[in-house]
Amino acid sequence: MKAIRLVEVGQPLVASEIEIPQPAADEILIRVGAAGICHSDAHYRSGGSPAGPLPLALGHEVAGVVEQLGKGVTSVAIGDRVALDYLVTCGACDYCGTGDRQFCDTGKMIGKHRDGGYAEYICLPAENAVAVPDSVSLEAAALMMCSSSTSLHALHKARLAPGETVAIFGVGGLGMSAIQLARVLKARQVFAVDIDPARLAMAAELGAVSIDAQQSDPVQEIRARTGGRGVDVAVELIGLPITMQQSVQSLGVHGRAALVGITQQGFTLTPYDELINKEAEVVGVSDHMASDLPQLLAWAAAGELDFSQVITERVPLQADAINEVLDRLECHGGGVRAVIVPGN
Repeated sequence: MKAIRLVEVGQPLVASEIEIPQPAADEILIRVGAAGICHSDAHYRSGGSPAGPLPLALGHEVAGVVEQLGKGVTSVAIGDRVALDYLVTCGACDYCGTGDRQFCDTGKMIGKHRDGGYAEYICLPAENAVAVPDSVSLEAAALMMCSSSTSLHALHKARLAPGETVAIFGVGGLGMSAIQLARVLKARQVFAVDIDPARLAMAAELGAVSIDAQQSDPVQEIRARTGGRGVDVAVELIGLPITMQQSVQSLGVHGRAALVGITQQGFTLTPYDELINKEAEVVGVSDHMASDLPQLLAWAAAGELDFSQVITERVPLQADAINEVLDRLECHGGGVRAVIVPGN
């Protein structure tokens, strides 16, 4: 089968012909129907976030059709449309026992620690498969495995309550999901902060108040639009020190800033003015909760989550096309979400 793999950190991905994996007793073989190209994949390619062992097929946002069953699998059937929870865990450690599977002692992430969806086929434990409703495309389902699930986890970690206000810093793929999910969770008002006019226009169509950070100071703008109070929740999805700082500065009394974007750089806080005097909080957000995935797919089936505009590019399973998308992601530019469609 064809796979697009990271062979050397800091170098373009490479097309390879490798054997189709064979499922173990508890695994299934999935023919990949769609694989999202996530900003995290650009970090893995550059070495900003370690991945391996190499060579490795990237891709952790995956959906497809079940092609083969391991001998012990009864939970799914050949031909089922499924999306894949990207964390393969032991199920026995303390973290797995409390539902915090992302911290599993021996956990492996597809596309980072084991082969992912930048390939024609992928093998994974059957328990990682989530049924995709007929009304939901495989492309949308793939994105929900990271973009939507991580955004929902961030909103839950920030304890968003009905009637509260939210500021989303960065309205790429995760941000577009965060806007829609905040509305599903009955936020009173959602602000979308970015510098890309097309993304800001799309955010406005999804019901957010768009703020162009190139045209005005987003913190001042948010405060002006909230009567000086600031927001209850801020979600940072970019991974830049300046936007992390702005997310904290935009908070009101008892506000919570959920930091999702990946960076190794620090940012400055003024403890009294920005945290202590407001009893505000800064919360780290790692990955997602597997238990949220069926609900996300149900919301999509009900029309509460819409990816028709969010998927702005479809590319074939070709190294040049995928590397071009990753190049743009490294520069924080270009479109909203790209999806690999191997059949193209």
